[in-house]
Amino acid sequence: MLTFSTDALRPQDRFEHWCDVRGKSLFGVTIELDRDKRPDFRGRFSATPVGGAVLAEMSASSYRVSRTSSDIARVPSNSLHLAWQVRGPGHMDIGRDRVQYVRNGDLVFGHSNLPFASKPERTDGFHFYSLKIPITSELVLDARIEDVPPVMLSRDAGLTRLVGAMFRAMTHDPAQAGEFAGDVTHMVRLALLARGRVRPRQDEIRAALRAGYLHAAREILLRDLHRPSLTPAAVATELCISLRQLHALFEPTGLSFARTLTAARLREARRSLYLMQERGIDEIAFSCGFDSIATFYRVFRATYGMTPGDARRVAPADQPANSANRVATAR
Repeated sequence: MLTFSTDALRPQDRFEHWCDVRGKSLFGVTIELDRDKRPDFRGRFSATPVGGAVLAEMSASSYRVSRTSSDIARVPSNSLHLAWQVRGPGHMDIGRDRVQYVRNGDLVFGHSNLPFASKPERTDGFHFYSLKIPITSELVLDARIEDVPPVMLSRDAGLTRLVGAMFRAMTHDPAQAGEFAGDVTHMVRLALLARGRVRPRQDEIRAALRAGYLHAAREILLRDLHRPSLTPAAVATELCISLRQLHALFEPTGLSFARTLTAARLREARRSLYLMQERGIDEIAFSCGFDSIATFYRVFRATYGMTPGDARRVAPADQPANSANRVATAR
């Protein structure tokens, strides 16, 4: 993973460095900011390979950005670009009097060699992820994509939800992003389907849909795991698929819906036991969706080889060993 922060630079050098090194050289864009705001500029950037694609995360002070014809000629890129605007709404002009309003949470998809100009609505900075994917005819199923401008995917469309669920899963832990290389292909094909560039009945599209629905189902599962009444039927209804289809999504993973849900509840319970020492074990069990304390103790010990009480003294594998002390000190 490549990481960079302007914090290591002198304030008077930060914006110019960001423009030249990050903007012009790396992304091939032109960045503009009023001169009186430049001394206060700050930015953070990271890039992680995901198969042949690159996942970038960026948070910075607000500025105007464009990819002009000159930028494209100077830094051409035969790739597709999928961006997730986590925070920092604004207006994006893609030419021919077409201006889009990009809100927090929106996804934008298009070819990297087409011009755009973006202007922030607010002055309190932005945070976004972008995925740059090299184009091959196999990836895009021989679809014509050179004229696909960077356009916001419809927020309310079902396909957008599937693409978003995969994107959000990929960004949850950038260190593990490489595990999602196969999903990058699925995301591109679903985005192309949403843009009307590929046919929906191809086998590759069916596979992409299955992957997208699985990620969307997991996202609902994690969102609502605290609800003891969470059922497969409720998840299937929200995704507008049949109960049979939902169960079929989990079959290739080797874990049923029920076992996946229990595993997620156990992970959250173990994390909470370690970080929230002041909360009772029963309270944590109920907050993680278990409706039986006896069941919670039994499955917890069977999974982790220790009681919930013992787990309070042992940091989970993905948790720094001194986190509980830091939390206690902060309180």
